[in-house]
Amino acid sequence: MANLLLIALGGAIGAVLRAGITMATIRAGYDHFPFGTLAINVVGSLLIGLLWALDEKESFSVHTASFLFIGLLGAFTTFSVYSLDSIRLLQEGRILAGMVYILGNNIGAIGGAALGYLAGKVMGGG
Repeated sequence: MANLLLIALGGAIGAVLRAGITMATIRAGYDHFPFGTLAINVVGSLLIGLLWALDEKESFSVHTASFLFIGLLGAFTTFSVYSLDSIRLLQEGRILAGMVYILGNNIGAIGGAALGYLAGKVMGGG
């Protein structure tokens, strides 16, 4: 039961962070392109790679891993919203914007996870 509560707490924090970043990018005038979602996916992937490397060395407890990976980062990253944004851009006929968005998320997120993992290794994660 404690593990589920930690996942819920992490999820609440991740969701609020995601919403805050999304609202901030819209307020900054970036409502014509989903920059918030792109940034969230890349940063979230960087963080998950970094934490993965640290987990390999430190062996996080089940509770810590659940809070971080399932709760916090699971709610923070937004691949479901990414999918919806991608389809909307393409449906609007904004093919170039859609392709930039799709490639940016995929290359950025995978690259972020790899970079985070390598950074974690350099920082002593194994």
